[in-house]
Amino acid sequence: MIVVTGATGNVGRPLVEALAAAGEEVTAVSRRPADGLPAGVAHRPGDLADVDGLKELFEGAEAVYLLVAGLGDSLRPREIVAAAVACGVRRIVLQSSQLVGTRTDSVSHAPLRAFEAAVRESGLEWTVLRPGGFASNAYLWADQVRSARAVAAPFADVALPVVDPADIAEVAAAALRDPAHAGRTYVLTGPAAVSPREQVRALADVVGEPVGFVSQSAAEARSQLVRFLPEEAVDGMLSVMGEPSAEERRVSPDVERVLGRAPRPFSAWAARNAFAFA
Repeated sequence: MIVVTGATGNVGRPLVEALAAAGEEVTAVSRRPADGLPAGVAHRPGDLADVDGLKELFEGAEAVYLLVAGLGDSLRPREIVAAAVACGVRRIVLQSSQLVGTRTDSVSHAPLRAFEAAVRESGLEWTVLRPGGFASNAYLWADQVRSARAVAAPFADVALPVVDPADIAEVAAAALRDPAHAGRTYVLTGPAAVSPREQVRALADVVGEPVGFVSQSAAEARSQLVRFLPEEAVDGMLSVMGEPSAEERRVSPDVERVLGRAPRPFSAWAARNAFAFA
């Protein structure tokens, strides 16, 4: 049995679907109710912050997908991993972040560094996934596109190879099912760097109407983002968006190495999610 935490999110839901389609016994764990799960998938309400409740969630699992809500700053990585070990789990796949490797002094990503260390030192089979920026971050623009057919964003022409969450899910499914991925750290990106301006053009294509682009300053973007994200996370995000390193601009070969195909482009994500912007 495979346990997927964060099972209702942008990665967790397609991961559950992929595992179920492959015939795996799957338990989907989330803090909120999970509607529309595939037939045969069990759902359990749970929260990684409730360490005492993890035995019930992990009992009987061979593998666990560990998806940390936010950046995990309120969680206890070693106790969570120890609970998996105590329940007889053999394999953990951790969703971390590319920035753990590229921004080693980032305060906001310190919790994920602690999770990586706990997983690697657990004695279990482990795989760490380090995705770059998500294509689904464009959901932040959905209200603007629907209401004004315009997007205000900073760093209009700074391009990064954002990754489709569905590709993260497929790589995760492979790592959960195949021990050949044990001991590997995969950096997951899209197939090409794409700027915010280019992303907005792709959204215009899928909604079938012009969508304008309004350049924001970093300060303007920050004042909006801190309304619903921690300040440290926002500052880290804007730093990468505005001044990415050469490594953060690079297209990683890892999605293709694992899946045997090129990663999906941003345009494919936009087409699949056009309903959110129409």
